[in-house]
Amino acid sequence: MPVQPLPDVRKSVVVAATPEKAFQVFTERPSDWWPDHHVLLKTARVGLAFEPVVGGRYYEWDAEGRQQDWGRVLTWEPPHRLAMTWRISPTWQPLDDDEFASEIEVEFTPVDAHHTRVELAHVKLHQHGEGAERIHQALQGPSPGDTLERFGRLF
Repeated sequence: MPVQPLPDVRKSVVVAATPEKAFQVFTERPSDWWPDHHVLLKTARVGLAFEPVVGGRYYEWDAEGRQQDWGRVLTWEPPHRLAMTWRISPTWQPLDDDEFASEIEVEFTPVDAHHTRVELAHVKLHQHGEGAERIHQALQGPSPGDTLERFGRLF
């Protein structure tokens, strides 16, 4: 029996920055805002990066040079939009490919000349299969959530 689609999980934060600056900080400084407890490596993470191209990876690495992909970039439209796969299993372990990965969409929308609304959406959560509901429940909660709250504090 196929898994039924789940509602998207959307969170947002308004930052004191232009869309250009917000996009830059999001994609060039993920180590500054990515929660320390969101780690896929079995050892301590020392860095995170986005490869700034469709098909590029976003990944983490440790002091020994071991790397773990979080997913692949699907959309790279600075400074307005970024989308990527999210390679997490229902047991919060890394996936090797995108077959059962959901997606993350991030939009940077100007509020005024000095502020940008950053909306992060977890979409296509049903892709995770049998444990999709568990992932949805873990992500669902008050906005902005841990990740965007940390991002917002950078401005």
